[in-house]
Amino acid sequence: MQRQKTYTEWMLARVGERGEAEAFAFVRAAGTDRLTYAELDRKARDIASWLQHRGLAGRQVLLLHPSDLSFVTAFVGCLYAGAVAVPAPLPSDRERHFERLSRIAADARIGAVLTTAAHADTLRTRLVGRGPHQVPCIATDAGPVGDAAQWHEPALRPDDLAFLQYTSGSTSAPKGVMISHRNLMANEAAIQRALESTPESCFGSWLPLYHDMGLIGHVLQPLWLGARAALMDPGAFLRRPAGWLEMIGEHGVTIGGGPNFAYDMCVRRVKDADLARLDLSGWERACNGAEPVRADTIEAFTRRFAPAGFRPEAFFPCYGMAETTLLVAGTPRGGRPATRTVGTAALEAGELAAPEPGNPHRRLVSSGVVHAEDFEVRIVDPDTARSLAPGRVGEIWLRGPSVADGYWARPDATVETFGARLTDGDDDGNGGDGGAPGGWLRTGDLGALADGHLYVSGRLKEMILVNGRNIYPHDVESAVRSADPALGTGAAFAVQSARGGRERLVVVQEITGPDSGDEERGRELVERVQAVVTAEFGVPAGNIILVAPGTVRRTTSGKIQRTLMRRLFLSSGFETLYAVVEPEVGELVGSAPAAV
Repeated sequence: MQRQKTYTEWMLARVGERGEAEAFAFVRAAGTDRLTYAELDRKARDIASWLQHRGLAGRQVLLLHPSDLSFVTAFVGCLYAGAVAVPAPLPSDRERHFERLSRIAADARIGAVLTTAAHADTLRTRLVGRGPHQVPCIATDAGPVGDAAQWHEPALRPDDLAFLQYTSGSTSAPKGVMISHRNLMANEAAIQRALESTPESCFGSWLPLYHDMGLIGHVLQPLWLGARAALMDPGAFLRRPAGWLEMIGEHGVTIGGGPNFAYDMCVRRVKDADLARLDLSGWERACNGAEPVRADTIEAFTRRFAPAGFRPEAFFPCYGMAETTLLVAGTPRGGRPATRTVGTAALEAGELAAPEPGNPHRRLVSSGVVHAEDFEVRIVDPDTARSLAPGRVGEIWLRGPSVADGYWARPDATVETFGARLTDGDDDGNGGDGGAPGGWLRTGDLGALADGHLYVSGRLKEMILVNGRNIYPHDVESAVRSADPALGTGAAFAVQSARGGRERLVVVQEITGPDSGDEERGRELVERVQAVVTAEFGVPAGNIILVAPGTVRRTTSGKIQRTLMRRLFLSSGFETLYAVVEPEVGELVGSAPAAV
């Protein structure tokens, strides 16, 4: 197998080996759809022949499918054609979703749109019909679209693009990460090393397939191995998390996961009657990534599902991002996830140090280890670009063959993010096998190396500076949740007051319960939140906004969108149940444009 240099070549070899073996099962309430390797090959050749006939080899093709088997066949069809897939979420009826999708389509300079029969007419009317140069839009699930007999294997090189992964978020200028075949091959090998996955592994996922964790980790990794995977719709999981856990037992899933919030949802919403039917004893690697991993979540999930056979050593906290294709670090097999209790004051000062007795602290969960053959990693002072010693907190810098070549059509952003240089002589200048020449990838994440483990502590751009202190928003959000069981997801951020330029802490906090709209209850909750924040961080908590569940925005991978929530707060972009706001901050409301 090592002679294959591109993922397309690798995929074709796997298809030849696996033949009529099952590749994917898509689990629905009404039954299960199945797809063999041979069927996937036939459907992909059909789609690829259509793309090749229209000269779209090497061109960008927008994929707008549900997260089901139609997406899988369309993506593999692009690989077979030598086209550059551009996966994106199907838009809802909300206008802002079509606006963002239009920006992606224009930025990627797409040559065609692949979708399903259920969505083709709407997309032709509202998307491809908008531009001056209308592109073809076809349904890939309505029967043959091309002539598979005319398909030919594309002449691809390792540095050719395999797909563009548009980063999740709300920015009006979405950025497409350029993932080459070389990047994809390197990261699939890295994932296999970290997971110790085999052709006998079975993956199980509810994650959106247009997102890197769902696509690369739960579709392309099983295809890389010649393994199989069970998939389900993300909406089905959100409506009933127990369905995911049932799928794990019923389909023999050994590897699968999602963001931390997914495990929280399972703990809160899986009923005792559901628990009695679950079998999680075969779950070997429960991946937990894409957002901060919480020690209390790991412990609560382990306690709750131990009766169903779940083992604590199955948890696989991990770290990665679109710019590194996917995985960077993962927890070694066989042991429980490593944790480290550090003092809050020390962490704010940039050090992983034990807390003084009785002082505030935080438990960090290790994201695992970084394999030397996959990445070089440095912890760097973001202001001086000098490497920091183990145990010191700084920005995580990376390089290696999985690091993408940059952002599509964004040379300045590519140099800024992918072309960083160290200033302390700890840089050989060759840039490894990926990223901008001679450069390091600036991840924008803060973390530290200790005892060979990578600990991620927060996002550089989301740090809150209040009264001269650097405070992690994740710490504030965690402390707020502890104030009352009715407090759920929250977003903490800072705004600069209109008078004096001082930054003020703001917390937008979801609340639940039958009396969530009661003014007296709102006042009580705000007072509890203020007491916790003041006691733990020693800063004023004069801006607490209570909102309904679902108000705090997350990315498609589960990350809290704090920057967006700040914009929404300033533009009065959400409904409030109860709020306490300082006059200086109240003067700012309405000062920002509405988010899109």
